[in-house]
Amino acid sequence: MNTNRICCACDLVNEPQLIEEYKAYHAQGKAWPEITESIKSAGILDMEIYLVENHLFMIMEVDESYSAERKQKMDALNPKVQEWEKVMWKFQQAMPSAKAGEKWVMMDKIFKL
Repeated sequence: MNTNRICCACDLVNEPQLIEEYKAYHAQGKAWPEITESIKSAGILDMEIYLVENHLFMIMEVDESYSAERKQKMDALNPKVQEWEKVMWKFQQAMPSAKAGEKWVMMDKIFKL
């Protein structure tokens, strides 16, 4: 099976209490099961999110079935994902380069050892 790594960035509202709440939603076993299932069903094999200050960095390992467009369509039809995203907007903020309604922005790989 061929896999691909995709990295994205997003900012959080720079308020310590909100950042702690966001971390609590993402603590091991705390993400809603419907959300983790929707991630897996989109062809995402593994996902990690890292935080520094109010900046998030997400690494996804995806299989051949994954496409961002397909994931967006699946999410739009999933009421629980829409609910989760509404909750997450309390914490997340669009990066300056984001398109309207976009939070996570794809990163370009500029170095590999």
